[in-house]
Amino acid sequence: MTTMDMDTSTENLTVIDPRCYDCLLRTYQRLFVKFEIPAFKQHDFLNYFRKLIKTGNFATTPEIQRELSIRFCSISGVDDPFAEEKAESNRIASVLYNEWKPKVMASDNPFELALRLSIAGNIMDYGANNSFDIHQTIEYVNSVDFAIDHTDLLQQEINRANTILYLGDNAGEIVFDKLFLETINHPDVTYAVRGGITLNDVTFKDAGLIKMSTVARVISNGFDAPSTVIARSSAKFLAEYHSADLIISKGQGNLEGLMNENDPRIFFLLMVKCDLMAEKLHVEKGSFVVYNKPKIP
Repeated sequence: MTTMDMDTSTENLTVIDPRCYDCLLRTYQRLFVKFEIPAFKQHDFLNYFRKLIKTGNFATTPEIQRELSIRFCSISGVDDPFAEEKAESNRIASVLYNEWKPKVMASDNPFELALRLSIAGNIMDYGANNSFDIHQTIEYVNSVDFAIDHTDLLQQEINRANTILYLGDNAGEIVFDKLFLETINHPDVTYAVRGGITLNDVTFKDAGLIKMSTVARVISNGFDAPSTVIARSSAKFLAEYHSADLIISKGQGNLEGLMNENDPRIFFLLMVKCDLMAEKLHVEKGSFVVYNKPKIP
């Protein structure tokens, strides 16, 4: 099957960088092929996409991704397009968890090793990548310096914090988050998952499968976008968000939703996966980041 031409005009796109639209469309081009979507349904989707970017009012790219995800599920009849990938990611990560947990516990610096593994897990992202090699990424993350490295400050803030809010990102990655949380062994952590199915992002189901509740209280952020968007989050989540002493934000999606928040409580932990985010952070694409954005007076 041949997918339809996905060329879309970027005229009048002023809020979101045009490169984001190309990335969004590549995701659905892959899904067209995977689910053998007929040409007329592809045409319907692309018309919707063009209308959405011309008339929609969105503050972040993940909010656009949410609308596209809902539309794709509607025209395809597929409730969870990445169900197989999520299950496989959780399976692979669980095997690696069993391999690496003893290494973390025996390490000279368990905190740093667990942190690096958690960030390596951020590669498990089918929204940004068609494929990835988690084994290679783990090897790489353990051999390089972070492009932005506020690790020491993060550790200090973890030790000082009475309450921590941890914002999850992808399936599979969540297993490495669990290992990191086991390592820091903080008594009051809340782990936030997405408010519904979106790409291969974490949900209550993923948290239940890997028994995240043994190390954190699990809540939903109340919004089914691949990000944390404060303006669209639930009141229950916002109560946790505003009361937390420290917020650990995993992944590029959460960075996109929160990067304009003037909040020194937030630490962004991620692998930088696109040129746009690399430019915004002033780092190279593919680099690893532990970033605490200073408060602007």
